[in-house]
Amino acid sequence: KIVNLDNLTYAANPDNLKDIENNNHYCFIKGDICNADLVNKLFNEYDLKGVINFAAESHVDNSIINPEVFVRTNIYGTLTLLESARKHWLKEPNIYNAGYENCKFHHISTDEVYGSLGETGYFTEHSPYRPNSPYSASKAGADLLVRSYYKTFGLNTLITNSSNNFGPAQHKEKLIPTIIRKALALEPIPIYADGSNIRDWIYVLDHCNAIDIVFHSGIVGNTYNIGCRNEYKNICIANKICELLDKYKPLDKNKHQITTYKDLITFVKDRPGHDKRYAIDPAKIESELKWKIETNFDMKLEKTVKWFLKNNRF
Repeated sequence: KIVNLDNLTYAANPDNLKDIENNNHYCFIKGDICNADLVNKLFNEYDLKGVINFAAESHVDNSIINPEVFVRTNIYGTLTLLESARKHWLKEPNIYNAGYENCKFHHISTDEVYGSLGETGYFTEHSPYRPNSPYSASKAGADLLVRSYYKTFGLNTLITNSSNNFGPAQHKEKLIPTIIRKALALEPIPIYADGSNIRDWIYVLDHCNAIDIVFHSGIVGNTYNIGCRNEYKNICIANKICELLDKYKPLDKNKHQITTYKDLITFVKDRPGHDKRYAIDPAKIESELKWKIETNFDMKLEKTVKWFLKNNRF
């Protein structure tokens, strides 16, 4: 039974869950993870024996404008969930209530907690935390809280830090949907600075598969980094998407002043504290849990672009 607790903020879209909303094994609850009374009630009512904490404010630009909401949701919200799990599962530190010995708290985090890489090297599970934005700092704080509940209380915790996700139905504020949305509207496609910032991209279903494996088979108290070795400069991502749009929705040369969507790419002022490069070494999850990438980046980027063209969901 899956109980989905979501506050339905601006980034939520209930349509994403239409295909399972009537499933007998699924239940949706609108609510805030910072509401301790509600969270405790749900633990008691549904006798929850596992938590996978996806809930987060996650857009870096927004964290620069309004850091407080990121601290509240990402740190205090995580603390609220941890406390409810501890009270429901544990009799005292390191002693579980009967029948709750195998309960798990899986916290979903980001590679951004590690800061920025130079031209070489990779993030590993032993990389020091060096967050450079209010968003990544709030996620780093949450990670450390989760770790402390394992060390202090013996709570069965797991942490996964993933690279940049992409795929169908992603919120419009993220990079790839933004490029598609701006291109289709024939508006300038904003790329920070010179577009040389590098990200490691993972298709959403590859990430989901990794989370499923870690939740069921990961060693409690451990962190697992999830990445696909798909490093691309932001300008390269923009060019790839424009080429796909040129292929699947070509511009009418008689109606438009441009012949390719690439002409819309516009370099804008860089954002403060913009990390130069992220890259994850996923060797641990590959060797210990036998996870492997199932999808080809270019094929899945094409699938993503075609999904947005078909659904026009922005």
